[in-house]
Amino acid sequence: MRPLHFYLVGTGTWFLAFGLQGVMFSWLVTLVLRESPERVGLAQMALLLPGTLLILLGGSLADRLGGRRVVMVAQLVAAAAPLLLLGVLSNDALTFAVMLCYALLMGTAQAFVTPARDGLLNQVAEGRVQRAIMLTSMIQFGLQIFGFALASLVDRWGATPILAVQSLVLLVGVLSFWRLHPEAPRREHGVSPPLLQSVREGGRTVLASSSMRMIVLQNVAMALFFMGSFIVTMPLLIREVFAGTARDLAFVNTCNSLGLVSSIILLLRLGDVQRQGRALILSQALGALVLVVAAFASSLTLFAVSVFFWGACGGVAMTMSRTIMQMQAPDAQRGRIMSFYALSFQGAGPLGALLNGVLVDQLGPQRALMICGVLMTVIMVVIGVRSGLWRFRGHAFLRADGRDG
Repeated sequence: MRPLHFYLVGTGTWFLAFGLQGVMFSWLVTLVLRESPERVGLAQMALLLPGTLLILLGGSLADRLGGRRVVMVAQLVAAAAPLLLLGVLSNDALTFAVMLCYALLMGTAQAFVTPARDGLLNQVAEGRVQRAIMLTSMIQFGLQIFGFALASLVDRWGATPILAVQSLVLLVGVLSFWRLHPEAPRREHGVSPPLLQSVREGGRTVLASSSMRMIVLQNVAMALFFMGSFIVTMPLLIREVFAGTARDLAFVNTCNSLGLVSSIILLLRLGDVQRQGRALILSQALGALVLVVAAFASSLTLFAVSVFFWGACGGVAMTMSRTIMQMQAPDAQRGRIMSFYALSFQGAGPLGALLNGVLVDQLGPQRALMICGVLMTVIMVVIGVRSGLWRFRGHAFLRADGRDG
């Protein structure tokens, strides 16, 4: 197997486990513990908060120690978390505090896995960065669908087998990354700078690039209005408006991932997109409008259809934003650059979870969803008009070392 294949397997295991967790975590907090909207938002914030605090450190460590080593250790820690939760459930001791501890442990692991794994991508892309990103995204969301479908059986099987599978899958990913031997990235200096200095260097590089600044800005908006809607508002809407179950929650999550996969498959068939900035802006704005439509859905089926098209827009947007960042990042700073990319999305996620929890509590889930869609539309229009991202045209074909091909 080529390095790219081991990378895809390792990445796929993380997102299969992420799909299982996406349903299980919401099910345990929302439907088993029956927590209030504010506490649902707090639980999701705890899952995302470590990314805000630690992801830049994770990116710097990946550049210093190597992404393969960091991702293996962090994913091994993540594999232990479901086993701890399994022990709690076997003793009938599940509480909201336990779920917060689980969320913090998994969030910490993700803070190190994400930049280390993203930093490895360019080293295994075999000269075709955008295509490698599309393949990674297709596997990511395809296995998430399988994870959602498997987790939907929790009503019938209970939590024990689902959590056991989640841990086993993550261990398989550790083995895949262990088999991966990527080319070592080029260093800018003979000696690595101090940790905090290396973080500042990555930050200066991002700020110096107008395209990367705009990617960071739209990522923050996406975390506030899209991620918050997905992890807080939608589960509460399914519970309160459609009287849904874990299976309904998994069904809606699956529709979202199917939309993502469908758009990525279409991109693979069409070939590399040349105007990545324009595709990003259009897909995000259209996705925001679809979210507004979803708020007025009169049935769960219509809501799921809207979420499918919302996911299709997201598949284009996420592929384009990651492509632009990978293309602009210097070789020796790729882990740090991708940690800033992840921070702008995951780091703003806790605020998005908290914001959506408050909106749902004050206005109800449907109005909260509509407000988030409208605000995201406005922001993308402003970015399209006031920035150069609309005219951005990066190189869709790069050599493996990151330079123009």
